[in-house]
Amino acid sequence: MDPHPSYVPECSDAPLTVKELPQEMQPREEFARRGAANVADEVLLAILLRTGVPGKNVTELARELLRRYQGLANLCHAEFEELRNLKIKGLGTVKCMELAAALEISRRALTHQQRHDSRDDACPVREPESVYRLLAPLARGLQQEVFWTVLLNTKNRLIGQPIETTRGLLDTSPVHPREVFAKAVRYSAASVILAHNHPSGDPTPSKEDIDITRRLIEAARILGIRVLDHLIVGKPSPTSPGFVSLREKNLVSFT
Repeated sequence: MDPHPSYVPECSDAPLTVKELPQEMQPREEFARRGAANVADEVLLAILLRTGVPGKNVTELARELLRRYQGLANLCHAEFEELRNLKIKGLGTVKCMELAAALEISRRALTHQQRHDSRDDACPVREPESVYRLLAPLARGLQQEVFWTVLLNTKNRLIGQPIETTRGLLDTSPVHPREVFAKAVRYSAASVILAHNHPSGDPTPSKEDIDITRRLIEAARILGIRVLDHLIVGKPSPTSPGFVSLREKNLVSFT
């Protein structure tokens, strides 16, 4: 017999409150026991949200919010009105305001760090290979197409991490210029690099890839933003480095 049997709650149709969860699953207790760097995203988010509502404890609320944004990376770009418009049960105006404030603090800290890193000896993004190295970990294991926008300043240095714009097949989930360039405008990006993955691993561009790129280049011109390239990310093979640069292949005019 196990001398330390697991906690098994009584069967019930009602979700457990945080206090009814095993102690190791309670956000604050887990944070105190394991430390900030060693807990899941949902635990950190649950601590910020503080409380749930009847029928949904704070951990479940955190999980729902992360599902809506498909992860913490996208949630970090959320703003107050956007959060409030989600109409998630348990995420009222005050919680949206508190969460938006925390996210804004993190963004300002990142912006400050980026300005510090934008000294003359910092390495600008010049080659498609450097963008591929940035995106390959994000694309690894994906079973559907994801479209990213990489923001650059006037010295071709990164502004934050790649922003996920669309998830799903590009020919069935249109990539809208508004979504692609919204963050570029907000963060005063001078230029962008577009990118998406091919889950098959074959980075060969399709006709749709080329057509979408042309449309986005035209939209960017209106906004005064340069599109430097569009990378298609696949898997390395004996005959492929794992990506295709539409600029290098001269498939689209980026001038």
